[in-house]
Amino acid sequence: MPKTLALIHTSATLVPIFQELVDTYLKGKDLKVFNIVDDSLIKNTIERGAVTPDTSRRVVNYVGSAEEAGADYIMVTCSSIGDAVESSAPLTKVPVLRVDQPMADKAVQYGKRVGVIATLPTTLTPTSDLVRRRAIALGRDVEITSKLCEGAFEALMGGKPEVHDTMVARALMELAENVDVILLAQASMARVVGQLSDADKKVPILASPEIAMEYLAEVL
Repeated sequence: MPKTLALIHTSATLVPIFQELVDTYLKGKDLKVFNIVDDSLIKNTIERGAVTPDTSRRVVNYVGSAEEAGADYIMVTCSSIGDAVESSAPLTKVPVLRVDQPMADKAVQYGKRVGVIATLPTTLTPTSDLVRRRAIALGRDVEITSKLCEGAFEALMGGKPEVHDTMVARALMELAENVDVILLAQASMARVVGQLSDADKKVPILASPEIAMEYLAEVL
């Protein structure tokens, strides 16, 4: 009998991206996939600077709706609302995964000095906190260096992707000088890694979507 995976997104642009990842990493699985999208979740979080109680409640409701719709496994693909995702897990009878947890678990295996980079403060803080908590859970001692690329997100949203990419690339190279591994708090930054030379990529640079799919391939 096929299993059903529910993906909850905060942007419609993520639906085709994750469908491609499903087709690549979960190929051959007897699996059905459906998506729930509400971009007001991330818009409200950015506007208010944090995940508010009302946004958390709505995330919990979406997770519950996904379970009611027949999901055997639920993944939320936005890191900024990760705390709300974790709050929903105990209320649900099926597994609930925040997209960046497998990445955090992998990162703390690389070494003590972990770098986290983001273009939004609303994503930087919860990702850094997740790494810290996962390190404790896995018995790892880590030092976290967080770096915010101020203005990069605004450049991307303003139709200037080249400005965004230049800012992120510069920040990645600077951060790589002082850490053992770098986590990308937002999947939108992953394309910049491909633009770096091998010499500039001095440490592993991890992005959550692919690592999350590798994890799902093991558990589904």
